[in-house]
Amino acid sequence: MVQIMKKIKNTMLYKKYKFWCKYILKEKLNGQKKLIKKRYKQNFQKELDLDNPRTLNEKIQWLKINERDDFHTLVADKYKVREYLKTFSEQYLVPLLFQTTNYQDINEKNITTFPCIVKSNTGCGWYKILRTKEDVNWDELRELCKDWMSRNFYYYSYEWQYKNIKPCIIVEKLLLTKDNKLPNDFKLHFINGDLKFVYCSIDRSDKNYRKIYSPNWELLDFQWPIKQINNDNFEEISKPASFDKMLEIGKKIAKKFKYVRIDFYDVDGNLYFGEITLHHGAGFNKFSDEKYDKYYGAMLKLK
Repeated sequence: MVQIMKKIKNTMLYKKYKFWCKYILKEKLNGQKKLIKKRYKQNFQKELDLDNPRTLNEKIQWLKINERDDFHTLVADKYKVREYLKTFSEQYLVPLLFQTTNYQDINEKNITTFPCIVKSNTGCGWYKILRTKEDVNWDELRELCKDWMSRNFYYYSYEWQYKNIKPCIIVEKLLLTKDNKLPNDFKLHFINGDLKFVYCSIDRSDKNYRKIYSPNWELLDFQWPIKQINNDNFEEISKPASFDKMLEIGKKIAKKFKYVRIDFYDVDGNLYFGEITLHHGAGFNKFSDEKYDKYYGAMLKLK
């Protein structure tokens, strides 16, 4: 194929080939823009300005359209990203129990360790917690996995990095604290390499509320997305014991992105990786106060 392309490089056929490649790419981008603009207007009741984006959500939409990198696809893949995260230390990886590209493999023979979590390597919220073997309906679980694998998350969020992920199912050990609860989830938001705030998902197996803190662990008075419950009724939490290590690793990863969210778990002082998210809420989540959308948007330099 390479030899053929060299032979026709300066011919009219080659020029037509290049023209149509650019045309098709442009049409695909225009299609993506239209979908993004339509959904943005539905969510925010205003037009999306991609020529002069100002808010953080607008700039996230700009990044979705203008950034294309195979590395982005790798880090968005919850299975393949493990190889990248392993370069920091394998001890921070959630133990992997099983992986397959065939949903029929989700059965009693292959899943023997409990509690565990079965999830798709792509998508958002595509997981199932299995506490005990006796609680599992294997036929229903296989159908659920089949459904996950039949979907392409790109068509839900219009985020390019998901489009070319080969779907698979992974089974990981379920992380639990000494109190037998799901650990708090700490989502570190970096803008141009610097940590700006930490979104905390707290006590998800019980109260399940949210708090947002500054890098100095001062409580911030906004929610993103707008809170569904009154988080003011719940207590604050202390900075996790592993926070300094989260920040150290997060900064190294964040150097590769203009904006990125890096998730960690703290399990009784022990650090584990969560995931790397390039566009929080796909850029469609409203801030509880629009001034913060503008405030953090002003910080993000796109060029």
